[in-house]
Amino acid sequence: MEAITGYATVALMVSVVLVGAWLLVTVVRYVRADKGTRVSMRQAVRVRWGWVRLARMAKLTVTDKTPSLLAQITAQKDGPGPAPRVLTPKIKVKPDQYGVIVRARTLPQVGLEEYQKSARFLADAWRCTRVSVLPDGPGRVVIRGVRSDPLTTPTEHRPTGHPPTDLTRWELGVDEYAARVCVSLANVPGVTVAGVPGAGKTSGVNKFVCDFAPSAAVQIAGADGKVSRASEGDYADLVKRMFAFCGDDLDEANALFKRLVELRKRRSATIRDVLGVKNMWHVGPSPEWPLTVLIIDEAHTYFREYKGSDAETKRLAALTAENARLVEDLVKKGRSVGILVVLISQKTTGDAIPTFIRDVCPIGLSFAQKTVEAAVAALGDDIRNWPDASPVTLQDPVYVGVAVMAMQGRPGYTRIRTPYVSDADAARVAEATSHLTADPDLCLDALLLSTGRTSTPAPSLTK
Repeated sequence: MEAITGYATVALMVSVVLVGAWLLVTVVRYVRADKGTRVSMRQAVRVRWGWVRLARMAKLTVTDKTPSLLAQITAQKDGPGPAPRVLTPKIKVKPDQYGVIVRARTLPQVGLEEYQKSARFLADAWRCTRVSVLPDGPGRVVIRGVRSDPLTTPTEHRPTGHPPTDLTRWELGVDEYAARVCVSLANVPGVTVAGVPGAGKTSGVNKFVCDFAPSAAVQIAGADGKVSRASEGDYADLVKRMFAFCGDDLDEANALFKRLVELRKRRSATIRDVLGVKNMWHVGPSPEWPLTVLIIDEAHTYFREYKGSDAETKRLAALTAENARLVEDLVKKGRSVGILVVLISQKTTGDAIPTFIRDVCPIGLSFAQKTVEAAVAALGDDIRNWPDASPVTLQDPVYVGVAVMAMQGRPGYTRIRTPYVSDADAARVAEATSHLTADPDLCLDALLLSTGRTSTPAPSLTK
């Protein structure tokens, strides 16, 4: 008995120490958390403590009439049979700034569909704005409950200045359930971005440039159709990280587009000999063969149709027609050689961006729009079937920075809160990474020389 008492005392002391350590860690996490996360931590406690009762009311339990092994062993022969057991799914709850993430098990007759049917009831019980239920592997679901709406909560992004670990991954922001939204740029020839002025297009482009600028395997060219010089517009600071830039001058834009088409042709002719593959994405971008991104802001400037019989109007009409042909070449043929075109316009209707260019771009984002027609042009006709996700509903100032896009693997359309990137941060990153700027043509020349191939002169175009 003395030995048993001694072991019990030691076990009790160990239990007290472990519980104390757990309480200390919990208190430290609570104190260090921000205000929103503290509320979510208290919410998580309520979710755990009330789950068994809530699951029964929501019909997320199963009655098992088969007695357990212990009940079968202890049951008396002439006594009443064991009472049926009520099985409740086990859950794990994790709080964050916006709400809780609940991972639950499924049971027979309580699967994904049953959880989804109970989503509204769970939202009311947990005091959440909305609740989503998605599969989380065989026999598991993940329930996301957001207490505050991520779409109406402005966020900021401060670039680290470190090169991205994955050049195929473009992090856009968070969706309406505060889940990170990323898209793959691998084998993507073009991206369209639409939205009324002041809706957040420029900040989204700032983030894109700031995230990829620290990598020497990415080179960027820009064309801004609303300014004459870079110093006058949104790219005054970012131009330091661009190997070429032009304003609204159609001749300069035409020269830039021709230059990139020639780069595309040279890459297409040499890719198999130099890289050993037909598709650059099989080996990924490198400083010697960088992903070349062409950003065309206010794209309608370069493609608009000029109508008139005088010589100057005819010349401009010929230039815009050729610009459309050149950009079409880049979008339709540049994917496998590592050329990406980002087209930005207030409306991506056919008169702003020709449909033979727009419809080839697999990624389309739309910030706030005023008309359904503009939303359809940016996202496709299927957006009419999802009125709650339409960018027409984003005209309120609280939705500045919120975009809509169709995500692969998700039904319908996803609304995304893109973070704000300040001009000061953009200038800081562009200045710090300006030494990484290189002309892709010269990179190709150096690569061809290193492999003993014949190099052709690269066209020159100053900023």
